[in-house]
Amino acid sequence: MDYVQAIIIAIVEGITEFLPISSTGHMIITEKLLGMESTPFLNVYKVTIQFGAILSVVVLYWKKFFQTLNFYYKLFIAFIPAMICGFILSDYIDQMLGSVWIVAISLILGGIVLLFVDKWFNNSEEDEPEITYGKAFKIGWFQVISMIPGVSRSAATIIGGMTQKLSRKTAAEFSFFLAVPTMFAASAWELLKIYKEIEVSQISYLVVGNIVAFIVALIAIKTFITFLTKHGFKAFGYYRIIVGGIILALLLAGIDLKIVG
Repeated sequence: MDYVQAIIIAIVEGITEFLPISSTGHMIITEKLLGMESTPFLNVYKVTIQFGAILSVVVLYWKKFFQTLNFYYKLFIAFIPAMICGFILSDYIDQMLGSVWIVAISLILGGIVLLFVDKWFNNSEEDEPEITYGKAFKIGWFQVISMIPGVSRSAATIIGGMTQKLSRKTAAEFSFFLAVPTMFAASAWELLKIYKEIEVSQISYLVVGNIVAFIVALIAIKTFITFLTKHGFKAFGYYRIIVGGIILALLLAGIDLKIVG
């Protein structure tokens, strides 16, 4: 991996992490398009640059993180399902991460859901219910679904919030907040597994990647909230179906899109 490749992947991460289009799926596709070999460090890089993205949430919503302890209790309760399932299913998740087939199918199926989710859950901003501990826990189970590459953590948790009568804006913001403990834990876990093998020269890639992901994510979050509030999910649904369809067509045509490694 060189710095250009590192920056490109970080830009993709920053743009897609908080959009309902799957950051993991897009990074897997980008990795292939750049002709990169799937090394242990690259896999760690793709996870740890998420730290830069989640830092953008803390910066944009810093007042939320200085509220009552209930805010943190709810985030922890919502985080529990992913923490447990991620630990138990880690080997299966790692196997799925290399499958472009799974990414393509997940993009298409998720896109179809997004075409109709606004009609299914047409929640108003007025008289919006509080995010209780029970609702936070239920939203956390939707996050577990996003462990499948191509599903999108953002899409799963936002839809989970809307099933609990939250508006699109509030559900999206809670999804952002929930990303902080989830992605921090994932980044720390990946670093813990391989930190002894990371070379000093590779640290600079992690620094650059996190800075780029942070800056791009700042812009992406602001743009996404504005767009989502006005237009809903349908555009993202069409995008997912088109991208997933193209990938699936290439695979069916016999073009090798398998990640090298």
